Amino acid sequence: MAGEAVTEAKGGGVGGGGVADEFIVAPNPGDPALSAPVSGIDHTGARVETRVVQERALTLYLNAQEVVTMMTIGDHPDLLAVGYLLNQNMLRADDVIKGIDHDDDLGVVVVRTKRATNYEDKMKKKVRTSGCAQGTVFGDVMEHFETVSLPRDAKLKTSWLYALTKKINTAPSLYLTAGAIHGCVLCEGDRPLVYMEDVGRHNAVDKIAGWMFMNGADPANKIFYTTGRLTSEMVIKTVMMGIPILVSRSGFTAWGVELAKQAGLTLIGRARGKRFLAVAGEDRIEFDADASYDEGEDKKHRRKGAGDD
Repeated sequence: MAGEAVTEAKGGGVGGGGVADEFIVAPNPGDPALSAPVSGIDHTGARVETRVVQERALTLYLNAQEVVTMMTIGDHPDLLAVGYLLNQNMLRADDVIKGIDHDDDLGVVVVRTKRATNYEDKMKKKVRTSGCAQGTVFGDVMEHFETVSLPRDAKLKTSWLYALTKKINTAPSLYLTAGAIHGCVLCEGDRPLVYMEDVGRHNAVDKIAGWMFMNGADPANKIFYTTGRLTSEMVIKTVMMGIPILVSRSGFTAWGVELAKQAGLTLIGRARGKRFLAVAGEDRIEFDADASYDEGEDKKHRRKGAGDD
């Protein structure tokens, strides 16, 4: 195995350096490993060159046990692995990670913990969810979900929301370069902090969960933004991370709304320009900005494509 990414990792302060004066971690659309050139013809019959997102298999092990094979773009495999295990309740908040080994040639990542683990029985309780690619949630995750208490004093100012949607939707990204990808962003106030992309929205969420764990980030004052629809899986993972506010430019599912209300999560969808719809946890919203609708500004924020589904 090559590339031990973490040694004796647990908690700690938020780290990282500034990227474009906004993001701590940002997409790298120029990375040739994340997309590939293809040729074709357009609607006029003219020959065109474009780029498409790479998709590769990554098999995750927790200590000696194989857990899952995921389809991913391949960046941040250590964060994806840790976040997946956290969101499946296979890693605890107080677990100590001794190391993470990643072999790109074999498509394998191994997370090693001090605590001995054995999830053979748990592995038999998989339930497929509505997330694209290989989204799964284990049967007993809901038991943990029901015990999470989100902070009631968290707030979302509408001025923050307007600023976030503009910054996120205009930031350089693999979505703008190649499309066919989802994005998730961890935010605080009006600042986007960590922006992750992947072929499945659940992978992008897990990368952020992994980053938060490895950097000891406090979820209580954070906002989570996703390009994809607000499904039960998105709500469950946001609550499992302890984040009180979830925002999307896309719409909702009925179960997602029901779970958000059950957990006390602020759920905001259809956020484009100065338009949005809050269907749960509305009491956290502070209307501190002019909400006058500007059609021209809204169109600049509207980025239709695969990330909107």
